[in-house]
Amino acid sequence: MAAASIRDVARLAGVSVGTVSNFLNKPTEVSPVSGALVKNAIAELGYIRNDAARRLRAGTSATVGFVVLDGQNPFFNQVVRGAEDEGSTQGIAIIVGNTDEDSSREGLYLDLFEEQRVRGVLISPYGDITARLQLLRSRDIPAVLVDRVNVDGQFSSVAVDSGAGGQIAAQHLIDTGRRRLAFVGGPLDLHQVRDRLEGARVAVDNCEHPVELEVIATSALSVEEGVKAGHRILERPRRERPDALFAANDLLALGLLQSLIVDGSLLVPEQIALIGFDDIAFAAAAAVPLSSIRQPSAMIGQTALRVLLEEAENPSMIPRQTVFRPELVVRESTKVAGSRTR
Repeated sequence: MAAASIRDVARLAGVSVGTVSNFLNKPTEVSPVSGALVKNAIAELGYIRNDAARRLRAGTSATVGFVVLDGQNPFFNQVVRGAEDEGSTQGIAIIVGNTDEDSSREGLYLDLFEEQRVRGVLISPYGDITARLQLLRSRDIPAVLVDRVNVDGQFSSVAVDSGAGGQIAAQHLIDTGRRRLAFVGGPLDLHQVRDRLEGARVAVDNCEHPVELEVIATSALSVEEGVKAGHRILERPRRERPDALFAANDLLALGLLQSLIVDGSLLVPEQIALIGFDDIAFAAAAAVPLSSIRQPSAMIGQTALRVLLEEAENPSMIPRQTVFRPELVVRESTKVAGSRTR
C-alpha cells in the first residue's frame, strides 16, 4: 500500500493542500475547525511528513556526515558522541562513515554525503583530500577537519596538539629515568602519528642526558599490531630491549601490555615503562593501569560541529584552527619510586 500524501490528507479533510501545509508548518494560521479536520485525517491515514524532502527544498538538510579514520577506536567513538550530543540540541542528526584508514572508502563516503546533500561534513582524513573538500565547498557543502590541524588554513579544523602530546609523553618517560625509548606506531604517513613521533624527538633532543629513541613501525593503530610489536621486542636479547615504550595510541599500548604480561619476562613498569595516547576508558581499567596523553574527545566533536554549522550559515567565514592542549595522565604503567612527573 502506497504511503499517504499531503493531497490524500486534504481530500479526506475536505480542505485545500495549502491548508494542510499551513497546519504542518504554520499551525497558528489555520482555524481550529480546519485544524481539527486535518488532524483527524492525518491520524486516519497514518500520514507521515517527508521532512527530508521539505528541508532539501528549503536548502537546509538536517544531517551532517562524519567520516572517521577508525571506527573501532574508542577515541573516535567519543568524538562522534560529542558531535551527536551537540547535534541533538540543534536538530541535527550525525551520519557516520568509517574509512578504516582506506582512502577508497573515504572517497565513497564523501560521494554519498554529497549525493545526500548533507548540511556539511566532519572528517578525520586519511592523506591529503584538499581538492576533494574544495569540490564539496564549491557545491555549498562546508567541511571541517577533525583530529587534524589544517596547516595551510584552507579549512577549519579542530584537533589536539599531537606534537605537544608526543613531547609530553617522551619527557615523562625521561623524567622517570628511562634512557632507551621506543616509539611504537604507524603507518607513519598518518599526520597524527608523525606529529607524535616528532614531538617525542623534540623531548629527546632537548634532554641534557644521552637518550636513545628508536621507531618500531606498525601497519595500523590496533591492539593486534601492538601485540605483534611486543613480540618483536621480546625476541631481542635483553641488552637490546628498550626500557620505555611510547605507543602512538592506547589501542597499541594495550596490545603491547598484553604481550608483555603474557610473556612475563619484562615487568611493567619496573623493567619497562609504557605510555599511550588518547586516554580511552580501557586505559584505566587495564591489568596494569595505563599512563596516557588525554585528548578532550567529546569536546573536539562538540566544537567541530558548532564550527561546521556556523560555516554552513555563513559561507564567507574565515577558516579557523582550534587546537586543544593535551594532558598527561600518570598511572601505574610508568610509575617508578622517586620519579618526577609533570
